[in-house]
Amino acid sequence: MADLQFSIRSEWTGTGREGHGAIHTGEQTVEYSAPYEMGGKGQGSSPEELLLSAVTSCYSATLYGVLKRDGLQVSKVEVQTQGVVTDYPLKAKFSRLIVSPTIFGGVVANQAEYVKAANTARERCFIGKTILGNVEYEVGDVTVTA
Repeated sequence: MADLQFSIRSEWTGTGREGHGAIHTGEQTVEYSAPYEMGGKGQGSSPEELLLSAVTSCYSATLYGVLKRDGLQVSKVEVQTQGVVTDYPLKAKFSRLIVSPTIFGGVVANQAEYVKAANTARERCFIGKTILGNVEYEVGDVTVTA
């Protein structure tokens, strides 16, 4: 088995909540700062949103693959992710992430199979597995549309 390495470059200016930065990954630049909700600038994305983005992008791709592998009809998957931060501001940490997929082009009568696939994807998403043990990571509502 091979070890893979990934790298990004970031830059930051300013102190704490007053600062802002940029992440350079591939050919993209993502600006970030502390969110308004935490007293920050709310400029660009936030580290909190970037964490949710990492889990959501891995989960959605994994779910699509599981659906195809299981022979379930799907044309597109959308995922809404909610992250809950507790004990703010003194001991702030993510306590819970909930992924709620909508499966387009599915067979509504097979709802139970889609829910099973959604939970399997949660177990297989390697970014999600990375946070397990530190954060509750669960599947919320699974919506199937024809």
